[in-house]
Amino acid sequence: MTDQKHLIWSDDLDYEDWRADLEAQYPELSEDERMALMHEINGDYLDDERVNLNIQLDQPILIIADLGLWTGRHMGYKEIASGNIRDCLYSGRDIDYTTWYVDKLGDLRCDAIHHDGTNHLLYRTYKPGVRESQIDLLKEKLYYGTATRADITRVTRRLGDEIGKVYGWDFPQRGRQAVSAER
Repeated sequence: MTDQKHLIWSDDLDYEDWRADLEAQYPELSEDERMALMHEINGDYLDDERVNLNIQLDQPILIIADLGLWTGRHMGYKEIASGNIRDCLYSGRDIDYTTWYVDKLGDLRCDAIHHDGTNHLLYRTYKPGVRESQIDLLKEKLYYGTATRADITRVTRRLGDEIGKVYGWDFPQRGRQAVSAER
């Protein structure tokens, strides 16, 4: 895979990218009406992606957040109790632009732009057999902003592998499997 990320959906739209097609298909509409239609069509695409990613996991999904707030950057976390990947594709109130993608490491991510800055979200699910005490320790580290990538990968696993099955994307194997494969 040579791309840095695989785009799932974005509402950071540029009308110029849509103009020619919309003018050809809807010559009777004003530019404002075509722009509104562009947003409506893009919203339909998001609904399609939610159908595509209706993937039920055995565990909740942990959202690890790097929040851009008016008081500076802060760490946080939240869980999606349903454990369904489609439920990752919702943004909160007051979000101006949202982009979901899977990065080169196979992590589902979101960049959500709002009036104070940008929130960067990482979506992971808990590994099978992880103890509640391990989850609690990870959450504590996330709360205090001391969690490292190693802390996160010790307790959670990426979602890109499940998403990749839908879109035909492959991601490099990480950890011990990758080391043994290289030898």
